[in-house]
Amino acid sequence: MDSTTTQGASFSHVTHSWTYDVFLSFRGDDTRNNFTGHLHRNLIQRGIKTFIDYELRRGEEVSPALLKAIEESRISIIVFSENYATSTWCLDELVKILECKELKQQMVWPIFYKVDPSDVRNQRGSFGKALAKHERKFKDNKEKVKIWRAALTKAANLSGWSLLDGHESNFIVAIVKEISVQVSTQNILNVAKYPVGIESRLRDIHKLLGVGVNDVRMVGVWGIGGIGKTTIAKAVFNSISSKFEASCFLANVKDYPMPYGGLVQLQKILLLEILGEKELNLNSVDRGVNVIKERLKHKRVLLILDDVNHLDQLNKLAGGLDWFGFGSRIIITTRDKHLLIAHQVNLIYKVKELDSSEAFKLFIGWNGFTRNSNLEDDYMKLTKTVVDYAQGLPLALMVLGSHLCGRSLHQWRAMLESQPRFPIEEIHEVLKISYNALEYPVKEVFLDIACFFKGKDKNYVIKMLEGCDLNPIYGIEVLIEKALLSVDQVNRIWMHDLVEEMGREIVHHESPNEPGKRSRLWFHKDVYRVLTENTGTDTIQKIMVNLPEPYEICLNAKSFTKMKNLQLFINCNAQFSGEVGYLSNDLRFLDWPECPLKALPSSFNPKKLVELKLPNSRIEQLGNGFESLATLKHISFESCEFLTKIPDFSGLSSLVELDLNFCTSLVEVHSSVGFLDKLAILRLVDCFNLTRFPRGVKLKYL
Repeated sequence: MDSTTTQGASFSHVTHSWTYDVFLSFRGDDTRNNFTGHLHRNLIQRGIKTFIDYELRRGEEVSPALLKAIEESRISIIVFSENYATSTWCLDELVKILECKELKQQMVWPIFYKVDPSDVRNQRGSFGKALAKHERKFKDNKEKVKIWRAALTKAANLSGWSLLDGHESNFIVAIVKEISVQVSTQNILNVAKYPVGIESRLRDIHKLLGVGVNDVRMVGVWGIGGIGKTTIAKAVFNSISSKFEASCFLANVKDYPMPYGGLVQLQKILLLEILGEKELNLNSVDRGVNVIKERLKHKRVLLILDDVNHLDQLNKLAGGLDWFGFGSRIIITTRDKHLLIAHQVNLIYKVKELDSSEAFKLFIGWNGFTRNSNLEDDYMKLTKTVVDYAQGLPLALMVLGSHLCGRSLHQWRAMLESQPRFPIEEIHEVLKISYNALEYPVKEVFLDIACFFKGKDKNYVIKMLEGCDLNPIYGIEVLIEKALLSVDQVNRIWMHDLVEEMGREIVHHESPNEPGKRSRLWFHKDVYRVLTENTGTDTIQKIMVNLPEPYEICLNAKSFTKMKNLQLFINCNAQFSGEVGYLSNDLRFLDWPECPLKALPSSFNPKKLVELKLPNSRIEQLGNGFESLATLKHISFESCEFLTKIPDFSGLSSLVELDLNFCTSLVEVHSSVGFLDKLAILRLVDCFNLTRFPRGVKLKYL
């Protein structure tokens, strides 16, 4: 996601790489131990990198190191004091400073400390005496003194500050405040190459931040990987950092090794950026906590903790609101909403995907193709395909746009039609960071939803996954907090298409070339190959058959023989033929409309079966395998026109639903059905050949 700031600052790359924010030019004997020393300390405390020369100066020439420091400073501050002009070093520094102002667009500000600016401008008073002395000394080099005079006149005409008398500390505070604003404005973070879609998001976050209100606030910026959290945080930093005494952007917090080595390093960076002190002795993370709390509790600071993935990072870097002075703002970007909740961050902004117009602009920016009148329509159609696929994820638009940049229409089509459709490993790797951070059981919930259940009712998904010995209520909540899932207003579970694709790719990588060795099968070609070639293994846990167009899958007695751990088999639309000699006794859900089997395998005794749905099947008899299926809750034999008898169901103590609608050959329902304690739904519509039904019925929930 790219951006512009609401404050009007440019996000273009900085043209110079400055070593220092400020260079201080001063007469040491006059102000080193008073005014300039205090000014230097105040600048450092505000996190402004300031060069000051504390060395005793020898000889007539300015040292190369000093000249280099002037060249590498964004701003030069000249402290004109009574004896400033007596030093040839100071005058040479002044000439170099003004030269860099012209050549490198550096800022130069004079401070007239207890001297009249007109004395400097016109070389009167102590400045006149000093220059007259230099003219006598350099009578053979009058040009040198002439250059000094011109430099003094030019510098004195610049806008600056003047203190003839008054409160020095207040004077210094005003100077530092102005310098801080200029440094913050110029020392902006590079946000993005193409500014698209930031302004509205900035407005939303500014409302949460309430900068100017005299309280302390922590604000979370939360969303999926690649959605633009860091980009937005940088834009926020650029737009408001000048309003604080000090600011710090701690990037990529998660990349610092845990538990303590990385945290101490982060604490040092934080304190260096805000206090400007390099020599802090932090020998432990607890020492760092105490220093942050003590040194920052009276400072109005802006702190951004970017990409946080562990609660301890928050506890050790920004443990509480009382760590910071009134007016402070702490912004935390993370993929994990629960971290924010656990840290009692109540102001949370969920980053929105780009809308279609924003997505189109960003893709075009990264793709950069030149529109040709003959090709424009074709490119636009393919661009729409890419934009629809990316679903507003800035990372995907950036990767795909740059990858397709400069390629021909033919190459575009070839990429977009290939399998996988796009070169998206770079996108997957970013998204996979969130997956890798999950606990194993939650990973299983995620993979099941990615492979089978996107768009399904949440309660249905919970029922299915609970039957497979998972904890989906907890897992779904965690996945929502990680921004990997969402639940819509009608209780359906959704995930971004690229997240779904990433999950499926994880399963695919379990065995890239042998689908029978993967844990889950959903792609119709893989299902067809495994079932017709008997290549299934005990790795397979779940199969869903969903064909793009109807065609027949011919089974044989060995199709399922090696799938000892199969828990779920759902047929959505395939036509099957043939016989099956084995079904896994680990099955929990068997949902097989138009099942070709006349009878379930004699060895089939699934002790953990929850649902058995065989509507429109060729089933004729059920056998006696239902005597001890205590977990079975739902049975459907709807429209099984060859089924003649329901056997003894006395072992189905958990059965809630029995659907026998349109079983036109059904003659007998065993008397045990009349005494199933939990049976709530019994359907027998159009069972017009039914002649034997339980005489006694005791169904209190029916």
